[in-house]
Amino acid sequence: MVSDVAARPRMPAERLFYLSMIAALWVSVLLGFSPSFFLRPLFPLAHSPPEAWFYVHGAVFTAWLALLAVQAGLVAGGNTAMHRRLGVAGFIFIPVMVVLATVGGLIAARRPGGFIDIPVPPLQFLTVPLAGITVFAILAGLALVLRRRPQAHKRLMLIATITLVEAAIARWPFDYVSGSPNAPFWTACAFLIPLALWDARTSRGLHPATVWGGLLLVASGPLRDMAAGTTTWLDFAKWAVGLLG
Repeated sequence: MVSDVAARPRMPAERLFYLSMIAALWVSVLLGFSPSFFLRPLFPLAHSPPEAWFYVHGAVFTAWLALLAVQAGLVAGGNTAMHRRLGVAGFIFIPVMVVLATVGGLIAARRPGGFIDIPVPPLQFLTVPLAGITVFAILAGLALVLRRRPQAHKRLMLIATITLVEAAIARWPFDYVSGSPNAPFWTACAFLIPLALWDARTSRGLHPATVWGGLLLVASGPLRDMAAGTTTWLDFAKWAVGLLG
């Protein structure tokens, strides 16, 4: 007699892949932000921002990750109708996240000490959060536009969320992260490798969303670094920070 467990159909490989990727992103975020956010009472010596704005920011970005996990789970369970209905939340989340991240970057850049634990001058480092949230907005926005094309939609949503984990990786308790200013960015970009391998395995070539979304993410790092020290950027950054009064 076949047991109930053995009789259950296996989860399709594609759904298992995306759930695994989202789980890996969750682990990255928890590893980076547990001391200063998720488990802050247990780490009283952890460096945390004093402004309440960043805790609202953290709550909303955590809700985005939760939404992504729920959406992937709904698809994995075959409940595509609920997935589509819940997807409307993306139209609310994305602009709210852009505002929270942008204003948060300006608040940090305005502090006398600049960004916490970042030795780079704050107006220069402001390129990092602003470039990151811009790439996220472009990719997540395109994912919503292409929501009726599932293969492009899911890849763009995944890459958009990969963009967000750089801040968490920068807080990992590993020497290689703290020893190189570019390590968090390139570690985040490494999440593109499994996606590319998945494309190669299933399609014998990279999906256009993987190519263009990945190129935008990878190019954003060097471009923001090039811009950071220019007079044009510094003038803009000074003006933007001044908007806060």
